[in-house]
Amino acid sequence: MTAADRLAALRAALRQAGVDGFLVPRADEHLGEYVPPSGERLSWLCGFTGSAGMAVVLDDNAALFTDGRYTTQAQQQLDPTLWELRHIIEQPAVDWLKQHARGRRIGYDPWLHPDAALKRLEPAGVTLVPLPTNPLDAVWADRPAPPMAAAIPHPLQYAGTTAAEKRAAAAQALREAGEDAAILADSHSLAWLFNIRGGDLPHTPLVLGFGLLRADASAELFLDPGKVPAETRAHLGNQVTVRPREALAAALQSLAGKTVRVDPEATPAWFAETLRAAGAHIAAGDDPVRLPRACKNQVEQDGARAAHRRDAVALARFLAWFAKAAPAARETEMSAADRLLAFRREVPLFQAESFPAISGAGEHGAIIHYRATEESDRLIRPDECYLIDSGGQFLDGTTDVTRTLWTGPGPAPAGLRARYTRVLQGHIALATLRFPQGVAGPHLDAFARRALWEVGLDYDHGTGHGVGSFLSVHEGPAAFSRAAKPVPLAPGMILSDEPGYYLPGQYGIRIENLLLVREAAQRPDQVKPFLEFETLTLAPYERALIDPALLAPAERGWIDAYQARVLAEVAPACDPATAAWLRVACAPLGDPA
Repeated sequence: MTAADRLAALRAALRQAGVDGFLVPRADEHLGEYVPPSGERLSWLCGFTGSAGMAVVLDDNAALFTDGRYTTQAQQQLDPTLWELRHIIEQPAVDWLKQHARGRRIGYDPWLHPDAALKRLEPAGVTLVPLPTNPLDAVWADRPAPPMAAAIPHPLQYAGTTAAEKRAAAAQALREAGEDAAILADSHSLAWLFNIRGGDLPHTPLVLGFGLLRADASAELFLDPGKVPAETRAHLGNQVTVRPREALAAALQSLAGKTVRVDPEATPAWFAETLRAAGAHIAAGDDPVRLPRACKNQVEQDGARAAHRRDAVALARFLAWFAKAAPAARETEMSAADRLLAFRREVPLFQAESFPAISGAGEHGAIIHYRATEESDRLIRPDECYLIDSGGQFLDGTTDVTRTLWTGPGPAPAGLRARYTRVLQGHIALATLRFPQGVAGPHLDAFARRALWEVGLDYDHGTGHGVGSFLSVHEGPAAFSRAAKPVPLAPGMILSDEPGYYLPGQYGIRIENLLLVREAAQRPDQVKPFLEFETLTLAPYERALIDPALLAPAERGWIDAYQARVLAEVAPACDPATAAWLRVACAPLGDPA
């Protein structure tokens, strides 16, 4: 089927369902950023493969909404004769619906939208209609089967806290709130709470399922029992019951008269609809596992440090190899990404990439979440920018790092060096902050943008996201973003620090390290507790793109100290050739000319 055929087939199904339009989010029933092939409904319908977006299909027009990370990509992937493209923040769906669909019946799949997202569409003046079955699924003839990877125990030596202890703490929070149970729709919460991991997604070690946690610390897991081998059943213990997903409705109906916590941002609307019909009382509140999961315990923190040190060896080997290979112009975006993956596969405890590497040369680097394909792959040429954003999943931690490189052999243009240096200044400004407890990520986002703002530049994405512990490379609830919820930063959280600058059609710049939130040392006149960041990532910056004249002495000093730390911690674990390259790459910048 062509894109036009798919759109026509969906519209025919909508007429049969008695609705005038339909919402197609980039989501599956677990509302996560990453979905299995069976959940790629948006990609099947319109060809857009980004990890964030929503389509609205009417009988006479259709629109895709996505954020600034994907606008360039969407322009390339959509058929403009079939689809309008809108910026999801600057041109939200509610405004488009108000203009094009006021008074009309718009269908939705209640498994694919949280209550909060549906409420944000109410001002559009449309009638939102939950449909018993998804009409898109009915016309997707070759839809893949759901994944069936096994759930496996995550060893205590990496988890740090037993599943029973985690359930007890979460159950106590429910009791203190006067709640009888909580719905767990986020598979990340299941993985962390029950100390299990899985293989249902290619880069995030999840077993997809749902959970019901009760105030007595007992719990039910709803997933195909065939995914739970005997070893995992024993690991879960007697207080955890495994039931098929088909048992969910009956389990919720048994909660009549009970108070049940439902996260309105992270739970499919089907749960609230079913609970209301059963006569349960819904307490809107955050997933009780989300914040404890984000605040890594000491074992998880130590694991993150160890994973980053090991990953740094693979990065150093890649950077040394690239410095020699790039000027020869024989490598492509895909071959370079493959070489980095080959180095990572030699690292102990490595399990998988934490996401498909973003390997973008020249103009492709300006596509914020570019992914090289057989069709788009090209040679990495001399004297251009190359952006490599990648990460690894290790049993003891998750990594995510971006470096922007200059291929040489000639010098980088002055304008490019100035913009790279300003991005680096923002990166340093965030990494070196001390801030009082209670401050949230959105309060700090501007520090990373200031150097760019001073010359009228900016970037159209958040500055940083949370990162899990052998879990998702994108983890809530904290983030450095103006659009994020103001969740106070807390010790143990790991977030990325990744400002950038993108010149469409020419190049992209992004520099990313992961930061661990920790308590800051007390100062003489300090009247409240302060926090600071520990930099976890260990990889040198691109000297050929730094303009030392733009840096303040403190910034040069920080770079020199960081590079010295990289050399001291990474070089001893490297082969002699890589160690020699590191000594040059990590040498002090020196005073500007």
